[in-house]
Amino acid sequence: MQEKIIILDFGSQYTQLIARRVRELNVYCEIHPFNDFPEIDEVTKGIILSGSPYSVRDKNSPFIDVLNIRKNLPVLAVCYGAQLIAQNCGGEVLPSKIREYGRANLSTINKNNILFKNIPEGTQVWMSHGDTIKKIPENFEILAGTAEVEVAAFEMKNQNIFGVQFHPEVYHTTEGIKLLKNFVVDICKASQSWTPDSFAEATISLLKEKLGNDKVVLGLSGGVDSTVTAVLLNKAIGKNLYCIFVDNGLLRKNEFRKVLDSYKKYDLNVVGVDASDIFLNELKGISNPEKKRKAIGKAFIDVFDKEAHKIKDVKWLAQGTIYPDIIESKSVKGPSATIKSHHNVGGLPDYMKLKIVEPLNTLFKDEVRKVGKILGIDENFLKRHPFPGPGLAIRILGEITKEKLDILKEADDIFIEGLKKENLYDAVWQAATIFLPVQSVGVMGDERTYENAICLRAVTSTDGMTADWVHLPYEFLAKISSEIINKVKGVNRVVYDISSKPPATIEWE
Repeated sequence: MQEKIIILDFGSQYTQLIARRVRELNVYCEIHPFNDFPEIDEVTKGIILSGSPYSVRDKNSPFIDVLNIRKNLPVLAVCYGAQLIAQNCGGEVLPSKIREYGRANLSTINKNNILFKNIPEGTQVWMSHGDTIKKIPENFEILAGTAEVEVAAFEMKNQNIFGVQFHPEVYHTTEGIKLLKNFVVDICKASQSWTPDSFAEATISLLKEKLGNDKVVLGLSGGVDSTVTAVLLNKAIGKNLYCIFVDNGLLRKNEFRKVLDSYKKYDLNVVGVDASDIFLNELKGISNPEKKRKAIGKAFIDVFDKEAHKIKDVKWLAQGTIYPDIIESKSVKGPSATIKSHHNVGGLPDYMKLKIVEPLNTLFKDEVRKVGKILGIDENFLKRHPFPGPGLAIRILGEITKEKLDILKEADDIFIEGLKKENLYDAVWQAATIFLPVQSVGVMGDERTYENAICLRAVTSTDGMTADWVHLPYEFLAKISSEIINKVKGVNRVVYDISSKPPATIEWE
């Protein structure tokens, strides 16, 4: 069994980032809500407590007595987690006189402590707290402090229990990955055996054992997740995997044919289904984003189920679900609330009677790409920008029509192909073209026009949890704007979205 670190989530926006940093050390970890503590087994090596938007002084703040259920495992408590342990053990947590947010420097460090091994005094850390640990319990020792915060880190003596007031998981804490390594590798004794190679090998072996000679059906999308899922399953069960690629009419220009052609080299059983008319009919008159998603989801299940029934004796449905889908779909008191519904986490109708297999449900997006590279999947798939399950339906604000789709597909094709021609595509994590529900006055030739506005969106990100807009060259934006207005009938204005996530989201709907 794979060694692991357990991360308990108290609702911090950085919890997934803790997991990502631990996995960068080639150590497997799992995120669990604070109120759903998992069973500790022989492969659990340590526990990390996340931060939280709550104060430990709040009456209904998240609470868990981790010290009594840790079974002597090492514990690293971050921010809220550190305050929780300090208060629970008899320390004192009070509102900060000077609220410390942003960059700070550790002016004092206990260099002899294993947690701060090879971390110099003066190192930059990232603070984000309104409370301060004013007094530590008797059996605790202060390990680090800043000019404003005396207790920036502590240790419970002889217990392998540590707390840090800052966030080691964020990039702004310059030695954060070193501190996490000191905890995970030196203190928890994790072996750093979690690699793309080991994952692929173990997963293929497990799939062979789990699925045997059963038939599996998979809905392909042309994206990274479903493609890596398909290749993993193909290596495990070969021709017993049946892939269905549904054209919902909401894909990019010529994407259905391009993707089908690309799959030929992987020796997959793929059936292409053109169901665009069905989806457009289901979307008639719908403007609400969630209703769009549900209409698309229903239509997809109907089409997919009809095609799946053409295959005799199918036992399993494979999905390209990845770890953020699982985490975001858990909405409990404390951990982050679900922002939008996910199309591939649960939600299957009972009548399909298929068991679920999700080979990638422990991986983040960048880990999926690394596994795909090990499997020999072409970079055209692995470097492909994320594309939403509902497709262009959520990039057309308001009701979907064939006319709007045709306009958006042409504008989108110019933008995406332009990024590729100018070698900008790989510098962008996700690019999108949005059809805005407004018209504006323009002048084309000697005539006044009253036509549609298109918004261009390009962001950088690691996993989509946070994102910043890309500073594309003005010359490039001017060229794309001119090309869209000149070539796409019905558009007379192009704008560029310079919003980051948060507070905005990457998609507009």
